[in-house]
Amino acid sequence: MADRNEEKGEGFLEKVKDFLHEVGEKIEKAVGFGKPTADVAAVHIDSIDVKQAELTVDVLVSNPNPIPIPLVDINYLIESDGRKLISGVIPDAGTIHAHGSETVKVPLKLVYEDIRSTLHDIEPESIIPYRVRVELIVDIPVFGNITLPVEKSGEIPVPYRPEVELKKIKLERFSFEETTATLHLQLDNKNDFDLLNSVECEVWLGEVNIGSARLLKSAVIGNKGSGVVEVPITFRPIDFGSVLWDMIRGKVTGYSMKGNIDVDTPFGPMKMPFNKEGGRTKIKKEDDNDDDDQVR
Repeated sequence: MADRNEEKGEGFLEKVKDFLHEVGEKIEKAVGFGKPTADVAAVHIDSIDVKQAELTVDVLVSNPNPIPIPLVDINYLIESDGRKLISGVIPDAGTIHAHGSETVKVPLKLVYEDIRSTLHDIEPESIIPYRVRVELIVDIPVFGNITLPVEKSGEIPVPYRPEVELKKIKLERFSFEETTATLHLQLDNKNDFDLLNSVECEVWLGEVNIGSARLLKSAVIGNKGSGVVEVPITFRPIDFGSVLWDMIRGKVTGYSMKGNIDVDTPFGPMKMPFNKEGGRTKIKKEDDNDDDDQVR
């Protein structure tokens, strides 16, 4: 008896499902409901440096229906050679307008240190192949929640931090109140792309901060190459105490320096920081020989 009741119950549920499906199809035909579509329009590398890469995935979603469709959640996954790097969920991602298309932007961040546990061989100069998988969950009347999966593949570099040394400071015009000079920066580029567009730095001689400098014109150090970049600077020696006498006598003096190099690469723009402590540099007059400043 129990088995017979069970069979009747299952049969009733099947009839209900068939009825709801048939009603849904009739409503769909009458009102014109349809399944939205999604496609990856582009993947942008917004910023990249020696620590992390920030990406944005543009997903074009088309809604053929006469009413707006809520975008419930966005699930995302980045993997490399089948190994998961990061994953997550973006809730309440907005609404897709009726009879229209929307570009949904999915922001992602890859922190190199965080993914070393997965990619043990990640090192500077590595090129990481990746695949982005995005699932958009939309709420469709009659159908309920449906998932629109999309994916895109590409590559991200892990750049080398540039090695920068202050080879010398060449005095162009000296006075106690204001001195103009040129910083001769030796840059070693171990990357597979050219450096640089511009450089900015802050310099200390001994314990004295002599100021900030910025290269206004574009300069280039070729891939796997090295060279000297000349950066103008203006400062007030009268404020420097004993460092002033090192300048006048042309002595070798200790220095520290930190700054950034702005780079255009095939992967997009990068801001690459550098830092140098405990260096030794020379202070030269305008008529001194410059034979040591050669791009190699």
